[in-house]
This record gives sequence, C-alpha cells and structure tokens, in this order.
Amino acid sequence: MDCFFTTEDNDWFNPTNHTRGPWHDQHCHAGPPTGLIARALEKLLPEQRLTRLTVNLTRPIPFAGFRITTAIQRQGRIVSTSSAELIDRDNRCCVTATALHMSEQPPVPLPTHQRPAQNPNDATVGLFPIQQTLHDQPAFNGEGVIVKYPAGQDHNPGPTVAWMKTVPLLATEPPSPFQRLCPLADCGNAFGRNANPDEVNFMNPDLTILCHRDPVGDWLGTDAAGYWEPNGIGMSDAHLFDQQGSVGRAIQTLLLRPASQ
Repeated sequence: MDCFFTTEDNDWFNPTNHTRGPWHDQHCHAGPPTGLIARALEKLLPEQRLTRLTVNLTRPIPFAGFRITTAIQRQGRIVSTSSAELIDRDNRCCVTATALHMSEQPPVPLPTHQRPAQNPNDATVGLFPIQQTLHDQPAFNGEGVIVKYPAGQDHNPGPTVAWMKTVPLLATEPPSPFQRLCPLADCGNAFGRNANPDEVNFMNPDLTILCHRDPVGDWLGTDAAGYWEPNGIGMSDAHLFDQQGSVGRAIQTLLLRPASQ
C-alpha cells in the first residue's frame, strides 16, 4: 500500500513496509512515526500552528504497531506547549515528544533572509543515501521514497543537498505541511553522514524540527551536514527548504560508534 501506516480506529497505527527501518526488520524508521506524532499534536491545538517538535527516541519504535497519547501542557493566547507519547502493545513508552504551538500574527512587511531558490525539476533522480539494510525485508529506503540530487550532489558521504518525496502517512487523508517534513527531517544524519554505516554507526536518539513556514509542493529539500566528534557524540544539522526558499531546520543528536561494536 502506498502509505506509511494503516489504521482501523484512528487510535492504533500499523506500519507498512515503507516504514520499516534499515537496521532491524521489527523496528520502524523514526521519520514517519514522527509525522504521526505531529498529526496528533496538530489536532490537539488546531487553532495554533505547530512550530517546533522534539522527539526523544527512548526505545525502538515497534513495527508491530503503536498508539499515540497527547496532552496540553500550557495553552496560551499566542504560545502553547504540548506533549505526546508513543506507546507499544505492552503499554511501554517508546517515544516522548514536546512541542511548541504559536498563533499566526497579522501580516507585517519584514526583512528576511532567503537562500537562492532551487527547483527539483533541475535535479536528477538518484539513490537514497543508505542502500544497505541488516535484513532482507522491504524498508523505508525502498519504493516509498524518491530522491533527487542537484548537479554536483550525490548519495555519497559528506554534506549533501537533496530533494525527497515520500508516500503519505495515511491513504485516507493528505498530510499537513509539517507532517510531510517529518520523514525528510529524520534523514539528515543519512544525507549528511561523514562515513557509511559499515564503518561508523550514527544512531540519532532524538530529532528536533523547527518549521517557520509551511512548505509548498510534493518535493522537499534538505541541505544536511554531520558534525562528528571523537568523543562519540555528534550532530546532524539540516536546513529544510522548498522551491520558494527556507521552511525550517532539523537537528539530530548522534551516537557514534565503530560499526564493529
């Protein structure tokens, strides 16, 4: 099915093959579940826009399915905060999340900074940055994701600019702009990696997405770089954009270990 999840009751979500992670056939890639967390939090405070989302990946996200609970931490006229948890079949919390919601303000002409506009039509379809998996099952890096690279860019290690388009979260509804960003946002460590996973494991135990403007169009862009330190801790920093310019940023903390460990 060409979506990341199915659901019969809008409470329990079953991943499809497009959601399976590369390292274990019973674990999910974190990007699509983060999109479902964003979906739940947007429904919690529909009058304010979800502006910042941080997820802490405390356990692997089970391919067997999960549910999401939410709570309003503080509801204000202009700024609100909320939280969410992703719960598995054994009622264990696998992911915690916190979010910032803001009320949009009347338009004001303000100076802004934008990088030069890019167009995915000028890019060439290429390989997802990580091709290998540790299992033989269909996974996130398969048919549910299409990647394009501008001239001079490719899937090899190093700072990378790329475009990505994915299947929707659910077949029954279109994803919001923030939800569409989530799968791409969790790929910053892959696009911007400094080495391949057969040399160094670069797991991200968290993800923070800041979205200051709704992205437009099916193709979303990333300009990702990895900052890896010999102490085993690193950071992935990805500028997120669409054809009109910047829409936000995605930051991941990285745990770095030799692949032999």
